[in-house]
Amino acid sequence: MGFGALGDEFFGQLVAYWRGHPDGGRIPDGVRCLPPQIALGSQVPHAMGLAWGLALRGEPGVVCTFLGDGATSEGDFYEGINFAGVQRVPLLVVCINNGWAISTPTVRQTAAETFAAKADAAGIPGVRVDGNDVLAVLEAARAARRRAAAGYGPTLLEVVTYRMGAHTNSDDPSRYVPADVLRAWEERDPIERFRVELEQAGLWDDDRHADASAAVEARLDRIIDAALRREVDPPEALDHITATPDARTATQRAEIVARRSAPIAPETGTVSWRA
Repeated sequence: MGFGALGDEFFGQLVAYWRGHPDGGRIPDGVRCLPPQIALGSQVPHAMGLAWGLALRGEPGVVCTFLGDGATSEGDFYEGINFAGVQRVPLLVVCINNGWAISTPTVRQTAAETFAAKADAAGIPGVRVDGNDVLAVLEAARAARRRAAAGYGPTLLEVVTYRMGAHTNSDDPSRYVPADVLRAWEERDPIERFRVELEQAGLWDDDRHADASAAVEARLDRIIDAALRREVDPPEALDHITATPDARTATQRAEIVARRSAPIAPETGTVSWRA
């Protein structure tokens, strides 16, 4: 999903979330997207529930959720797609197979022939597509969406790509990623690949690329700068705990305010230790 398609305010909230701002998990009104979360696979039952809700209400729409190859080893993944298959909910589950999860290679992550094959257990279609082919991914996603919107139920879409960098800033992929394999995947960069395809079709050139890049960079700078300027006020951590204020959070808020405004007592003792 292109975060930009959901609006500047939404993207700004994501920046605030990763910065640690307590308001970062609040999704703007009118944007149909749940807050970010990092518990592996736990979003699949949530997505299934949202899709089931649409079906029960007779409302149009299709729910889409994303997870990595490692998350398919979690029970929530199987529970979610199983229930989705039984209820034939309008759901698209996109598994981004980057080859390594954190540091576990695909061959040790599953004995299944593919991650898409896991759909068989849920009785739903499993589709495998080249994740570095923009148009192939677009067509596969559109087909799955059309199927779901028509009432034929969910699809598991496996998008095969490769993680070119570290999983986190504490990870060192050079310890487990073969250098020759990494170099081979570098030549399949999806952005450059799509750029070449557009240029060959006469739909793109250096000038358009420069203009688009400048516009994107300017937009990102504006959104990120605004998010980083947002001050953090400790009581704000309680703003979105409940839909309406309650006695417990009101008490906690009062304690935070009182402690923040209380004068700092002078030191009255010392601390010592011996080697």
